[in-house]
Amino acid sequence: MLSIGDLLERIDLRSLPRRPFFLLFVALASIEIARLILDPQPLDVVVLVLVGLAAAASLRERDEVAGAEGSRRNEAESFARILRGLARSVSPDAIVDAIVEELGVATGADHVAVVRRRPEGRSLEAILSPTRPGAPTSRTSLPLAELEDPADDEAIAAVAMSAARGRRLTAVPIEPDPDGDPQLIPLGIAADRLALGAAGTLRDGLALDVAGGGAAVATLPTRARARHAVPAREGADQRIADRIADRLRAAYGLSNVLSAPLRVNGRVEGAIVLSRRTRVPWPASAARILEAAAVEASAALARVYSLRDAEARATTDALTGVPNRRYFDEYVALLARRRRAEDRVGVLMVDIDRFKKLNDTFGHAVGDHVLREVAQAIAGAVREDDVPARFGGEEFAVLLKNPGPEIAVEVGERVRRAVNSLDLRKLGVPGVSVSVGVSVASSPDQLLENVIDEADRALYRAKRGGRDRVVAA
Repeated sequence: MLSIGDLLERIDLRSLPRRPFFLLFVALASIEIARLILDPQPLDVVVLVLVGLAAAASLRERDEVAGAEGSRRNEAESFARILRGLARSVSPDAIVDAIVEELGVATGADHVAVVRRRPEGRSLEAILSPTRPGAPTSRTSLPLAELEDPADDEAIAAVAMSAARGRRLTAVPIEPDPDGDPQLIPLGIAADRLALGAAGTLRDGLALDVAGGGAAVATLPTRARARHAVPAREGADQRIADRIADRLRAAYGLSNVLSAPLRVNGRVEGAIVLSRRTRVPWPASAARILEAAAVEASAALARVYSLRDAEARATTDALTGVPNRRYFDEYVALLARRRRAEDRVGVLMVDIDRFKKLNDTFGHAVGDHVLREVAQAIAGAVREDDVPARFGGEEFAVLLKNPGPEIAVEVGERVRRAVNSLDLRKLGVPGVSVSVGVSVASSPDQLLENVIDEADRALYRAKRGGRDRVVAA
């Protein structure tokens, strides 16, 4: 128990007017001390002890309240710093940088991992960042199937296991379709559908009924699944985040993890995972900060993805899906500024032969389809570093990076053959051809606009020479 002297030391005398309870304790203690001096009685000793205990309890409560207020204040300050960092982030990597350091400080984590879907959408990228200064960051890939709800896999596994063992299973969770009624199908066909579901292509809720001498499965009409899950079951978001955390724990040998899902446009796109070496349970404050940071990081990612998609739409030809004239011109201008002396640049100008006649004969809908087919043939025929674009109407341009004159002509021939090999019979079109003009910069200081003009003149000569050919400038 604290002595009267200790109590007096811990009391701020300037705050006494704002603390009536302390004034009461001091008054009672003073009275009892005076009574003990003047007329000591055993009861006075008991009262004095009780007053001391009450004062000590009050001080402890004050310290706990002050500690809780300080903790909440620190949480708010940490969260405010995370928000400021996210507000300035203009790329997914900048978002990762904005939250890693502050999350580590605020939660006591040794590592912060941010897992998100890659831009091409074929896998997940996991970035594991140590909070210790100077430690290297690690990156790895995870399959996109990690965004599926683990409960769905468990339900499918339960059906398959029960069917294989001949056990009686009357039902598993299903997701009803209001437009379709369940119908019985043979168990063998159901197993095939289960296998498809395991591969991530098609899968529906199944209800298995084993009765008498036969087995059948009631299934609902199949629907195409999204490229990754949009969780419908309660708690699915956190289950997905926990599974991602388990994968990182196994990959990096992490011991004590805490996770929160990242949701973008209503679907889980990844997770934030905290890790530390000690086995001590994570405090509630760490979970709150992580959850709040995940919500704000999700909003920041949605903003960045929206801006990126808007930029892509602005520079992509809506009909053919290849870059448009604006993108081509901006890329040419950027290349002109960053062009080095040893860089070589070439241009292909490609035009569909007799396209106006094709439009007049088969209609504009067929003409649009032909444009799409030709654009994809061109994009598939050029090299990986080359930049194809729709230049206007039925004309396309390809910017060639570091080609020699022979390579440029070879790429032009590949484009011509790729278009010639298109099978357009389903449209009633017997075939289509292109004429190609080729130009390669003769010197590092030659303006790219001049190279484009030379390729355009070569294309004109290819047209006059009979079409369906490649002509070099």
